[in-house]
Amino acid sequence: MKQDFILPDIGEGIVECEIVEWLVSEGDTIKEDQPVCDVMTDKALVQIPAVHNGVVSKLYYAKGEIAKVHAPLFEMEIADSAAVTNKAKPVADKAYAPAAPAQASGSAVGTNSRTEDFILPDIGEGIVECEIVDWLVAEGDTIEEDQPVCDVMTDKALVQIPAKYSGVVSKLYYAKGDIAKVHSPLFAMQLAAEAATAAPQAATAAQTQNVQSRPESNPAPVSSGKALASPAVRRLARELNVDLTKVTGSGDKGRVYKDDVKAYADGNVNKAVEPKAETRTAAPAQVTAQAADRVEPIKGIKAAMARQMADSVATIPHFTYCEEIDLTALIALRLSLKDSYAKQGVKLTMMPFFMKALSLAIKDFPVMNSQPNSECTELRYFSEHNIGVAVDSKVGLLVPNVKGCQAKSIVDIARELGRLTDAAREGRVSPADLKGGTITISNIGAIGGTVATPIINKPEVAIVALGKVQTLPRFNAKGDVEARQLMQISWSGDHRIIDGGTIARFTNLWKQYLEQPSSMLVNMI
Repeated sequence: MKQDFILPDIGEGIVECEIVEWLVSEGDTIKEDQPVCDVMTDKALVQIPAVHNGVVSKLYYAKGEIAKVHAPLFEMEIADSAAVTNKAKPVADKAYAPAAPAQASGSAVGTNSRTEDFILPDIGEGIVECEIVDWLVAEGDTIEEDQPVCDVMTDKALVQIPAKYSGVVSKLYYAKGDIAKVHSPLFAMQLAAEAATAAPQAATAAQTQNVQSRPESNPAPVSSGKALASPAVRRLARELNVDLTKVTGSGDKGRVYKDDVKAYADGNVNKAVEPKAETRTAAPAQVTAQAADRVEPIKGIKAAMARQMADSVATIPHFTYCEEIDLTALIALRLSLKDSYAKQGVKLTMMPFFMKALSLAIKDFPVMNSQPNSECTELRYFSEHNIGVAVDSKVGLLVPNVKGCQAKSIVDIARELGRLTDAAREGRVSPADLKGGTITISNIGAIGGTVATPIINKPEVAIVALGKVQTLPRFNAKGDVEARQLMQISWSGDHRIIDGGTIARFTNLWKQYLEQPSSMLVNMI
């Protein structure tokens, strides 16, 4: 069967490249891993290899032209064995066939329309498949460019896939719960006449796909630099006489959306763009005839966690150290500040205090912020304190991290933590927020419990679990009994790297900052 070769990611932030030289011609028989062409990015010359055996049937670009990442680079007739193993899994296990044009009324589809497959693009480094969590459209629906089409689950995050063009959905190739393959057809759609005319045959449905991984509450817009936007957004910018390079994009990696352009044109440059409302298609209720045991596969984030935890326990000798911390003074300080910061939109919980105190203590005990290599023959000490916080999300355990806590104030940490927590609870935290952690806090006390034995988030060397705050009687310096607000904390350390004395002294310093908030504030200056 014929299949497009999709130009994969060829470098961080690179969205296009120049065709320097074709190393094959139309009609050539090629083998897997055979070099097909040389392309030039703004950083390096890159050689693109074939991923299947077969015959090259069409080259979509000429030498010197600019090719788009995630767009078809060439078409090939795949050898029978490869075609069998690489075709998209159809709904209800029917044989895959090109979708027939949808019979739809309305102005969305005209006489110049044509049907195209939407190719599932790269949705994260090293990710080759994902689970269809929910379809947001149905066959026969009229959709618009950038409209959310479906939610998919990788082993890292929940990702939302938007439409590339306006048109009518003619076929969904997967059912809810199926596993979809990256670079395979996800759905077919009949393009609206305008899109069918504007989109050259050299660029099928994957050319300008933008994979959204936007949290429900958008983070602050980031500078877009060289504008990253779809053709429709660029067309709107031209119509409104807006310079896209001056528009801040609210999407992943600064991608510019139509709402960003409209806000800029209206003069609302700093206006936060609200996420588009989603219309979800209700799935039919599943009714079982009788009660029975239920078996379900472990997949997605839960499967990734299972592998990570098993690997951590199997390769790291854990030891646990517990301590009691008196939070009476810190709780009083936080309550005195809570309302004033709430008016500024800052949710000041206890966690930012724990994180800042942890960062201050790391300055004196940098081994707590280190990571060994796989053979444990070298130890890397990190200057950045990227403190992770385990979040019990609706899709499983996620551990986003606040980058650079050593350089942030308590309020800065609170703002960033709020963004990450909201995103993680919806399962929409970006891969960048999940990477690069150096030490982790698990707040089990938010649910309940006092003491735990947390599993280290490999390759980190330590993790701490916070128990619930309890009001308990304790003797003061005069021998009188007082009611104090106490928390049990439980450390797990990598005993190859950290000994008991080190973690005890480190905890004593961290405890001092938390029990005497004034000492923490003094050391922040």
